[in-house]
Amino acid sequence: MIRRIAVLVAVSLILQAGAIWAAGSEKEKAAVSSAERWLRVIDEGKYAESWKDAAEPFRNAVTQAQWEQSLQAVRKPLGRSLSRTIQSKTYKTSLPGAPDGEYVVIQFTTSFEKKKSAVETVTPMRDRDGTWRVSGYYIK
Repeated sequence: MIRRIAVLVAVSLILQAGAIWAAGSEKEKAAVSSAERWLRVIDEGKYAESWKDAAEPFRNAVTQAQWEQSLQAVRKPLGRSLSRTIQSKTYKTSLPGAPDGEYVVIQFTTSFEKKKSAVETVTPMRDRDGTWRVSGYYIK
């Protein structure tokens, strides 16, 4: 009898873990899709549009003019993006210097016309309306 209860508890825990993993996986998919759309806007040189499409904390941290100037100085010289693949993605509920919430830190390995290999780190966050929007971008 005790063994049967232990087996039922173990099965229940496994099913719960699977449900949590699936929910996290769906969130990661939505965040990656959002990040890829946002990066395409940048790839097209629509820097003002990328700022407008970013999450509120992003827009509060940097003005549209500052953002456009940064991308002109850092991103534009790299040339056209040739390829971009996901290197890693990690779901987080807490990040240093950011309010608690839902985030996915995504690293892309990207090849540009004038830089063969770079790493783009894009961090979408789930906004109040449930939409995933980029809250951070870093290129190295």
